[in-house]
Amino acid sequence: MNLIEYPDAELMMFSLADALASELGAALRQNERASLCVPGGTTPGPVFDVLSGVKLDWDRVTVFLNDERWVSDNSERSNGRLLKQRLLVGRAAAAAYQPLYADAPAPEDAVEALGAAIEPLLPISLLLLGMGADMHTASLFPGADRLTEALAEDAPILVPMRAPGAAEPRVTLSARVLAGAMSTHVLITGEAKRAALERAQTLDPTEAPIRAVLANATVHWAP
Repeated sequence: MNLIEYPDAELMMFSLADALASELGAALRQNERASLCVPGGTTPGPVFDVLSGVKLDWDRVTVFLNDERWVSDNSERSNGRLLKQRLLVGRAAAAAYQPLYADAPAPEDAVEALGAAIEPLLPISLLLLGMGADMHTASLFPGADRLTEALAEDAPILVPMRAPGAAEPRVTLSARVLAGAMSTHVLITGEAKRAALERAQTLDPTEAPIRAVLANATVHWAP
């Protein structure tokens, strides 16, 4: 794990966006297409705002999420909705978007087809993750109902997930897919998450799921 500390969050967001743009450009120079996998939530919003205006061959990039709540794209709880508002605008509007949600009663009803659509995009060219104070990443939550399956070496691409701290059912990329990314960045802010990161390095992934992806990750932290 490589840890980069910044004096403030604003500088971190700009620096991280610049690093992601540089790596995405390098991936496109080496390959016909590239995949960019990003988190939901509001924390990466400023990174998306900067990245969306970067001059790249966005029409050769496919964007998809680390995880998604099983809610309609119109819901304010939808990660996909936020992604369309903050990243897939401006120059980045030319990118392809692969959703992790389908119009089905439960994730189990659609997860196989959604995983099949993700498979051609693997390995992930560039992965950006977040982390909660409980040391979860994507929807790999400590205590989640299918965490063991999602952490397994032979895990499917996508795993339905329900957890005590999650209001809705979710679908998440498995740990093996996340850990297989060509480049991984983790974005965290605040002293609580910094302490959680330090603690995670001493725990098993079943207790601290972020541990499953830390080995080759660059972690970006600001107070």
